[in-house]
Amino acid sequence: MIVKEEFLSRLRKIFDLNLYEVKVWTALLSRGTSTAGELSNISDVPRSRTYDILESLEKKGFIVMKLGKPIKFIALKPEEVIERAKKNLIKNAQDKSKRLDNLRDDEILKELNFLFNQGIKFVEPSELSGHLKGRHNMYNHLDMMLRGAENMVTIVTTADGLNRKFEALLPTLEKLKRRKVRIRIAAQITPQNIKIAKEISKVAEIRGMEKLRARFIIIDSKELMFMLLDDDKVHPNYDVGVWINTEFFASALEQMFELAWQKLKPVEKYK
Repeated sequence: MIVKEEFLSRLRKIFDLNLYEVKVWTALLSRGTSTAGELSNISDVPRSRTYDILESLEKKGFIVMKLGKPIKFIALKPEEVIERAKKNLIKNAQDKSKRLDNLRDDEILKELNFLFNQGIKFVEPSELSGHLKGRHNMYNHLDMMLRGAENMVTIVTTADGLNRKFEALLPTLEKLKRRKVRIRIAAQITPQNIKIAKEISKVAEIRGMEKLRARFIIIDSKELMFMLLDDDKVHPNYDVGVWINTEFFASALEQMFELAWQKLKPVEKYK
């Protein structure tokens, strides 16, 4: 049986399998029912590893072992495998989430915080900077920055960026509003995002920015993150952001933004 490497690679990523597992599984799919020895020959997986691989696939719900001798294995319908894989993924995610939640009251978190606080004492504030690649990582970091805000959040974004922030950051922005943190958002307002803009205006002051295209966020005039690329021209996986903890620069940028903010059109005036 010859299966293209590209196809095997896609299956590995989708179903979170190793190379031997995906080779044995596709070999069994091509036969329907087979012994470990036959699968070893078909898949080119060492016989000494095949039983372990089959046991792993059985635990993950990809195959079942047939009763009787010689021992044979039966492939399940791909549609059933997808459903089982999805259920396993959800269960594993719930289990991991529960373990992480339990860490909040665990001694290990105190130890981790101790190590972090000890290490941070030796770092100059100007050295607290970082480079983030990929929009998913950037939004995770943005969410962390927002959760630490105490007084003021300033967000400048594009039309599409406003839509993304509504989906990714709205729950955190709602919590900030309840904590009396002032939130200002300047964005390009278009017919495509006016509805979302008005929805966000329930938790933040939002004004239209018609000419300028920019993407940055300032927290408490101390910390900022800015995006280096135009989101219209870059794939999300290759988007790049820079995070800096610098009161000197952040406060200066905040003051310059204040001048522009006064001239921007409130979202209530858009139709």
